Amino acid sequence: MLANLVMTVIGNDRPGLVRTVAACVADHGGNWLESRMCRLGGQFAGLLRVEVAAERRDELLQALRGLDHGGLQVTVHSETGDEISPAKSGAVALLELVGNDRPGILRSVSSVLAAHGVNVEELASERMPAPHGGGTLFQARATVFVPAEVHFADVRADLEKIAADLMVDLKWESAK
Repeated sequence: MLANLVMTVIGNDRPGLVRTVAACVADHGGNWLESRMCRLGGQFAGLLRVEVAAERRDELLQALRGLDHGGLQVTVHSETGDEISPAKSGAVALLELVGNDRPGILRSVSSVLAAHGVNVEELASERMPAPHGGGTLFQARATVFVPAEVHFADVRADLEKIAADLMVDLKWESAK
């Protein structure tokens, strides 16, 4: 039987951090399944999922905790992912927005999504200089899951309403 571990990893960015975690997982019989990792504000931050034989789970957890001594904090969020969620019917959609940066943009957009029961599956955002010295832009890209009972056009209409208030350009389309 296999145990699934979902964890976060964070520490001061430096070469070799991914290798350290990957070696720890492999040395303890684990298999790296998926991950999202990046450098944010001088920190290395990652989210990953691994599987390991159930009888080696505690051994791997102990080794991962040992990485804290090297300045890398590892937190296990789910020690068993053995339950499989039933497949939901619906569609994947892509959301992109860009506009002058100001507080509350993501709060407003995510509130509309949540009100419709739309789940954010992936989100990437960044701030960048606007062309020609025009201040700072905020840009976000999200992959979301729209349940079958939710009307795509209703979500679009509500997003377009707040896009005008937020003064952002918004693109909402089915991923097909």
